[in-house]
Amino acid sequence: MAPKRIGIIGFDGVVAIDLAGPADVFTYAEIPGKQNGRTPCYEVVMIGLSTRPFVTESGLVFKPHRSFENAPPLDTLIVPGGRGVVRDPQIAKAIATFIKARAKSTRRIVSICTGIYGLAETGLLNGRKVATHWAHARRVFDRFPQLKVDDNAIFIRDGSFYTSAGATAGIDLSLSLVEEDYGPRVAMTVARDLVVYLKRSGGQKQYSAPLQFQTQAVSRLSDLATWIVTHLSEDLSVEMLAVKACLCPRHFCRRFKREFGDTPAEFVARLRLDEARRRLCSGDNSVENVGLSVGFKSADAFRRAFQRRFEINPNEYRRRFSTAAKVPACVHQYRESHRISVAA
Repeated sequence: MAPKRIGIIGFDGVVAIDLAGPADVFTYAEIPGKQNGRTPCYEVVMIGLSTRPFVTESGLVFKPHRSFENAPPLDTLIVPGGRGVVRDPQIAKAIATFIKARAKSTRRIVSICTGIYGLAETGLLNGRKVATHWAHARRVFDRFPQLKVDDNAIFIRDGSFYTSAGATAGIDLSLSLVEEDYGPRVAMTVARDLVVYLKRSGGQKQYSAPLQFQTQAVSRLSDLATWIVTHLSEDLSVEMLAVKACLCPRHFCRRFKREFGDTPAEFVARLRLDEARRRLCSGDNSVENVGLSVGFKSADAFRRAFQRRFEINPNEYRRRFSTAAKVPACVHQYRESHRISVAA
């Protein structure tokens, strides 16, 4: 089987991990053969606007294999993010022109983080569901109001177009493409080699919201989000959290809602259920023990909350999506969760 050719666009001002992360995922993907032989799954081609080296946001210098003028036929085309495509109209226009010229002959077109600026410029995403970094979601919608922007999904597939959140989300998306092409075992092997989760639970808000607290150093709540994440099995009532924040319960609830956008109860419930989902996939504990381990008072309360959020009960979720007996980590494809959205 011939390797599938992956084209990754590079430009001045690209985010290095948006480019190098997917490149490593596809390079590591191999199919085991006889007598310890291995067949590479992909050929990775770095494509520049020209053949000259380009400089990433962090100052790293890359030399493209090909340019827009002599790029070979591609199975998948990836547009990384970065200041270049966001702030330089000439770069965005050049990328959009190349994408439009290759769209009909390319099986999949992918954007990572703010790479969506180059892809959206083509008009090919109009009316489609898309993902981008949570901090850019509003600006992307303002600039391209025809898009249906999801500010929580780690990545989204809509037809032949794939879009993702920022930085390491490009690795999540790339692993999903490997799984789509060659199955979960090959993708799992790559994830283990790179020491990352094959499928992380939850959406972007589990990262953006706690980070919001941590970066607001003047707030009494600045360290509270991190503390909650590491104490899910403890008493996390409003009264307890208010004491932790040195505020009265009423004032605490108002401050929490204003700074975080959720009530304390909503925030705690979401984190508990996301962690419970991960534990259901990665171990053989009973549903009752999983629920108790993340702070639910009873198995019934846990089952009701889990069903309400994910529209599936914990036992059925584990039966469908856990492969702990076969592989060393959770491999699941629950497309309606906050981790990933798939448009019809």
